[in-house]
Amino acid sequence: MARRRAAAAVVMVVAVVAVAVAKECTNIPTQLSSHTVRARLQSSSAAEWRWREEYFHGDHLNPTDEAAWMDLMPLAAASASEFDWAMLYRSLKGAAVAGDEGGGGGGGGFGFLEEVSLHDVRLDMDGGGDGVYGRAQQTNLEYLLLLEVDRLVWSFRTQAGLPAPGKPYGGWEGPDVELRGHFVGHYLSAAAKMWASTHNGTLAGKMAAVVDALHDCQAAAGTGYLSAFPAEFFDRFEAIRPIMQGLLDQHTVAGNGKALGMVVAMADYFAGRVRSVIQRYTIERHWTSLNEETGGMNDVLYQLYTITKDQRHLVLAHLFDKPCFLGLLAVQADSLSGFHANTHIPVVIGGQMRYEVTGDPLYKEIATFFMDIVNSSHSYATGGTSVSEFWSNPKHLAEALTTETEESCTTYNMLKVSRHLFRWTKEIAYADYYERALINGVLSIQRGRDPGVMIYMLPQGPGRSKAVSYHGWGTQYNSFWCCYGTGIESFSKLGDSIYFEQKGDKPGLYIIQYIPSTFNWRTAGLTVTQQVKPLSSSDQYLQVSLSISAAKTNGQYATLNVRIPSWTSMNGAKATLNDKDLQLASPGTFLTISKQWDSGDHLLLQFPINLRTEAIKDDRPQVASLNAILFGPFLLAGLTTGDWDAKTGGAATAASDWITPVPASYNSQLVTLTQESGGKTMLLSTAASFAQAEPLRRYHAISFFASGVRRSFLLEPLFTLRDEFYTIYFNLAA
Repeated sequence: MARRRAAAAVVMVVAVVAVAVAKECTNIPTQLSSHTVRARLQSSSAAEWRWREEYFHGDHLNPTDEAAWMDLMPLAAASASEFDWAMLYRSLKGAAVAGDEGGGGGGGGFGFLEEVSLHDVRLDMDGGGDGVYGRAQQTNLEYLLLLEVDRLVWSFRTQAGLPAPGKPYGGWEGPDVELRGHFVGHYLSAAAKMWASTHNGTLAGKMAAVVDALHDCQAAAGTGYLSAFPAEFFDRFEAIRPIMQGLLDQHTVAGNGKALGMVVAMADYFAGRVRSVIQRYTIERHWTSLNEETGGMNDVLYQLYTITKDQRHLVLAHLFDKPCFLGLLAVQADSLSGFHANTHIPVVIGGQMRYEVTGDPLYKEIATFFMDIVNSSHSYATGGTSVSEFWSNPKHLAEALTTETEESCTTYNMLKVSRHLFRWTKEIAYADYYERALINGVLSIQRGRDPGVMIYMLPQGPGRSKAVSYHGWGTQYNSFWCCYGTGIESFSKLGDSIYFEQKGDKPGLYIIQYIPSTFNWRTAGLTVTQQVKPLSSSDQYLQVSLSISAAKTNGQYATLNVRIPSWTSMNGAKATLNDKDLQLASPGTFLTISKQWDSGDHLLLQFPINLRTEAIKDDRPQVASLNAILFGPFLLAGLTTGDWDAKTGGAATAASDWITPVPASYNSQLVTLTQESGGKTMLLSTAASFAQAEPLRRYHAISFFASGVRRSFLLEPLFTLRDEFYTIYFNLAA
């Protein structure tokens, strides 16, 4: 315990020092930490790129320019010719002794809930129910199958000096873009998780072929280095880290025999590079390199350590923890404004893995505080965050409502943060957040059933469209933005957070998301089948059924814990087990049932689902009337080109007083007419789109006064929209 306190004290001292220099931590890279800005500048002339880099960086030199750094950085004190990883480890941990850490192995030693294998979860593609998740997964599978192995690995082969048949993909995977290769890493992760979710044989062959090709490239290099660009671009971790993570997922999820050795070789290579930097200069020089988007290097290295137990991997993970940022969170300072969001959320996720591996409670506190301040001060009604890739002023979101809001990558990573926190604490708030962000922030980035068409930013401003923005909808073969990489992962692992296990003599299962699916609960010898009744705007209840079948005739004693969402109410809520009423707990808790389960057991849940409003996270009185409208967890967007003054009248006391459901029978008559002209899309009528009604589609009418005249337009769930103009936040002044 004394050692733990001493170690925590050392980190806290580092943290306090970090407060003084924290903005330097982000101001050095400023705009260049934005993928969009860097991709744009890289298409400029070399001279312009150099000038803009110097402009954005001030006096900061590129960390890979070692000759220049020789004159500026003090040399380290004389050190032994043999670099001592154990000594470095002790210096990072203060009073801790090398080897004291470790033991969580992914959390089992700390009583965390266990992830269930994607191999045991199957999403319902339709089955007469609400199959929107299954269809989103299938659309993503179709895209992964469209991509060609030779084109994916073209830049890797070229860099390794190997023959490269075919031609490279475009966009950010283009042969002249320094971010090339990042999508291939995400492809490996997505393919592994999609294969586990579907066991599609064609996909299995493709992903194995990609691993084989990368293995050949790494062997040709002979050093362990594996990348789509030269080794001198040492600090381009935002492109390298996904390769390491993708190969690790190929090992852990897909069981590829080559992949782990390739990750270890990469880690050993980078350990040597980092060691050289520290020996030749100082450790501060290494910290400086973390001002580039390190992309969660600490996260993947902690994961690797849980497998290899190699102390070098643990120390290397520590070296990517970026204390100047985590230190701010350790002293609970809300200083996120100005930081590049997707550079730093993965650092927090890596800190979460540090807690899971080491048990150091400081990193649990850091993640908890981080989630709290993002949710309370920096997140939209979608659950997403960021504006133009950065965090803006806390609780001033009204001034951030533009087209370039909610970078999709940030939602992908915030879901990881909340998922870890739920596994540690079993707190409903984290499961509720996951539901909101998944529905509104992930499902919304895919353009219906169009494979490989996704967006970078999810607009939050009034009268905006997913199709009309700086990036707009991407293309199958010429985009490959960072959000394409995280996007294909998101739609490959839709089944990974529905169920969690608590193992022991009496197994327990936590069901936290209502997604039609089947789970093979091997620990308990049970199969759980979840069905969700499709919703319409006139429904008053979300209805979920859970059917149980047992592998043995005498059944199995186990506990089911079912989330009662915070957005529901007790008025009309109901639960029955085999047609017998159960006592329901209040919203924001679990319904817990322990029994001997037998085939034929059936649990029916009925949760009231209502319209409600939610104020924007902005503490200024002049914008206090800005509200979003939600139907349970579903964010509703008004189909309008910019009207957001919805004066509800003094008599209105609830959203249902001025929002009227549109009968499902009207669906076939609701259309949106648009016209392309001069590269712009013009809206010709404000009505719901797509004559074909999708199973989870709802329609509501919203009435408001404008210039003394009552007008109305339609509301739809944000995730169903494609090209329409919409408004999320409304001025609900009386």
